[in-house]
Amino acid sequence: MVKNQSKRIVTKRNLIFLTPFILALLVFTVQASAAQVGTAETAQKETPGLGLVAAGLAVGLSGIGAGIAIFGSTSAGMAATVERPELTTWVLIFAGLGEGLAIYGLVVAIMILGKI
Repeated sequence: MVKNQSKRIVTKRNLIFLTPFILALLVFTVQASAAQVGTAETAQKETPGLGLVAAGLAVGLSGIGAGIAIFGSTSAGMAATVERPELTTWVLIFAGLGEGLAIYGLVVAIMILGKI
């Protein structure tokens, strides 16, 4: 018996991982449209609050996503390490890949703050 499984493009996990990048795109778009209306100085003076919110959300949400990834990889990895000790290196690699999400969020936040 085959179940009808539809693939969801937008899931909760995808939204958590993509939110910092969507916010960065939103901030750059708002500042670019404000720059077209007036000079660059007025564009920077009008929208710094939105940039700070976007930078904070980029760091915060990517940290939450990294925590979820690290929790999943290390808890399952340590259980596998008990049975097969040679998997310890792979567990550390997967934990490092999960931590990369937080670093990407920090880089996006620095880019946003550089535009303000």
